[in-house]
Amino acid sequence: MRCYICDGPLNWLRLQAIAMIDQRQQLSELISVIYDAAVDQSLWENAIERVAYFVDGVGAGLFCKDVDAQHSNVPHSFGIVGPPVELFRQIYPAAVGHFLAEIEQPVATADLIPYDELVATGLYQEWARPLGLIDFVSAVLDKSATSVVMFGVFRHERNGFVDDETRHRMRLIAPHIRRAVLIARMFDLRIAEAATFADALDGLDAGLYLVDAGGRIIHANAAGQAILDAGGILHDVGGRLAACDAQVNRTLREVFVAAGQGDAALGTRGIAIPLTGKDGERYIAHALPLTSGARRRAGIGYPAVAALFVRKAALAMSSRSEAIGKMFKLTPTELRVLLAIVEVGGVPEVAAALGIADTTVRSHVSRLFQKTGATRQADLVKLVAGYATPMAG
Repeated sequence: MRCYICDGPLNWLRLQAIAMIDQRQQLSELISVIYDAAVDQSLWENAIERVAYFVDGVGAGLFCKDVDAQHSNVPHSFGIVGPPVELFRQIYPAAVGHFLAEIEQPVATADLIPYDELVATGLYQEWARPLGLIDFVSAVLDKSATSVVMFGVFRHERNGFVDDETRHRMRLIAPHIRRAVLIARMFDLRIAEAATFADALDGLDAGLYLVDAGGRIIHANAAGQAILDAGGILHDVGGRLAACDAQVNRTLREVFVAAGQGDAALGTRGIAIPLTGKDGERYIAHALPLTSGARRRAGIGYPAVAALFVRKAALAMSSRSEAIGKMFKLTPTELRVLLAIVEVGGVPEVAAALGIADTTVRSHVSRLFQKTGATRQADLVKLVAGYATPMAG
């Protein structure tokens, strides 16, 4: 006799619940590996390999491209490196859409180029087809005045084209890769020994604080202590790290508590926390959990759950910013929004950094488009890059 309880809907729901738990565990372990790579550059290849499999691909990499260049360099990769420059140029006008996307939003090559057009190119015939590749999904991690950093995964014909599940997995993992990349760019370190980790922290130009779940300051490097001494954005309250702004202070409390609960618990909080000094200067803080993996071993001697990195946001360009403002007849607020787009990223991040509503930022961006002739935010980044690079044409 068949057991309805064992084989029926209840059993199916139980199996679904187990599958969800397994996926959460897999994601948690993957996030931990990614965060380890943030402080130990030698771990990037392993992290990228695991992400590639998580997104159901056969290869992946971090791609860095100058705004005006038609090719990118690949500092870290697994499985497959990008195509030869001369072949990539064949699809460049369309494929550049991978680098123009909004931060953390998945974009597939199939979104940019019809497959029947792609298969007719030398890129496909000479490079992709022999490797069995049919698609590529990417997410932009960071944009500056002169460059873009992107993470991408190659899809084999056995994986199929990028679908909703692929995009879902990219959205799950992209914020964590972004946090790791932003922090890794502050220092290049191999953490074989705890002493070298501590030395590197103290030598950072960015402010660095190791804190416990309650925000107690376990260690502050020289740059971090200087920020505390100035008292403009952060200060020491009874041995605990506190922000001058009440809302930011609540955010930091939440971030530190979450970090104490593990890598996955921190989630997307603390990737880029905007801080404003009493003098109006802007800073960005990035939080990295320290509760597992190589980060835990590196922090031996420090009972900390998180590292908070604080750097000044370069939302000003001195004489060059004045030149841009005069050239396009920008108001002071429009110029600030323009520079914030270059430094911070998309509309939500700019709104948080400048302390204004999303709708206000969108209104300013619309006027920037009208005044500069740009049609997308990436064009604004390229415009500023032209003023930042003396030899730009």
